[in-house]
Amino acid sequence: MEISSQKYDKLLLIETILLVAVGVIMVFSSSTNISMDRFGTGTFYFKRHLIRTVVAISIMFAAAFMDYRILKKYASHLMIFSIVLLIITKILQIAEGSHFPARWLDLGFFSIQTSDIARFATITYLAAYMDRNREKLGDFVSGLLPPLLITGLVMSLIIKQPDYSTAFVIGLIAFILMFLGGAKLSHLFAAGSVSLAILVPVLLAAPYRLGRIKAYLNVGQNFQELNYQVQQSLISLGNGGLMGVGLGESMGKNLFLPAPHTDFILSIVGEEFGFFGCFLVLTLFLAIFQRSVKISKQSTDIFGILLSVGIGIKIITYAFINSAVVAGIVPTTGLPMPFVSFGGTNLLMTLFTIGILLNISMAKRKINNRKGTGVLFAN
Repeated sequence: MEISSQKYDKLLLIETILLVAVGVIMVFSSSTNISMDRFGTGTFYFKRHLIRTVVAISIMFAAAFMDYRILKKYASHLMIFSIVLLIITKILQIAEGSHFPARWLDLGFFSIQTSDIARFATITYLAAYMDRNREKLGDFVSGLLPPLLITGLVMSLIIKQPDYSTAFVIGLIAFILMFLGGAKLSHLFAAGSVSLAILVPVLLAAPYRLGRIKAYLNVGQNFQELNYQVQQSLISLGNGGLMGVGLGESMGKNLFLPAPHTDFILSIVGEEFGFFGCFLVLTLFLAIFQRSVKISKQSTDIFGILLSVGIGIKIITYAFINSAVVAGIVPTTGLPMPFVSFGGTNLLMTLFTIGILLNISMAKRKINNRKGTGVLFAN
């Protein structure tokens, strides 16, 4: 296999910067009223988001010039570290007697959402494992079982936070990566069936999750209040029509729509810029996914291939689940819109992974003559 260097993927960088710019503008527009109501100033959330954006972009460029193969060397260490963070977060919640979800670890000067780190660690670990053990993946016990157990442990810890939607996304990414890496589809479906048999009762056991599902299905009048967010979101989208009411003119952000600057920021995009605004945002996400697939095809090694695919799947899955929630297609999940929603750890980790994609794109293979057992590596 011949390897040649090339410049970074300029289209990926442009698409990313455009989405980040949309995020900065929309956080400013959507958070003004809720910021004034909570803090007495209309720019509280905007200023914090702007600072985090600058830091995240700096991290992205730093990652772009870091050899991504270092991640393969330390993938297991990163996986262990992320599991420890998840455990510590839960222990602290129990020790403090808090009734809030155990999703954030307070470090004093800032808080981190440990599931974001665990999600990236899982993608990295699986990519490294598939690269090193792809000849074994056809055997369930010696090849597939170890990554299944690790992924199951991570998902279980995240569900205990509780954060069911993030656990689902991690499971979906793991399924795809294992399949692409060479695992037998029959083994994966068997493992998936067992997981569903365990996870579905857990999902339905929590009253608030069951309430969201019933609200989505419009079961009973008592669940109308639980469906309030989606109702207000649809009102905002309907008010925007095709072209929108204009930047800053949204009614939904006037304390009608909960979380207008976080999980439901796309509703404000739709109200202020209409259907075409939402269409352009989702098109940018599709373009980023397309670039990640292209980068994976040109990668110099299997680790780079799977890492690129995993990052791309994560971004596009979050974007389309979030948009489906906003449109009332699926029950409310709590997943943010990458690049656009107000947030800290998610924005930092997402731009960090874009930096990794840019680094992978700086090398390409002219002809892949490496043999393998997986779908990606079939002759």
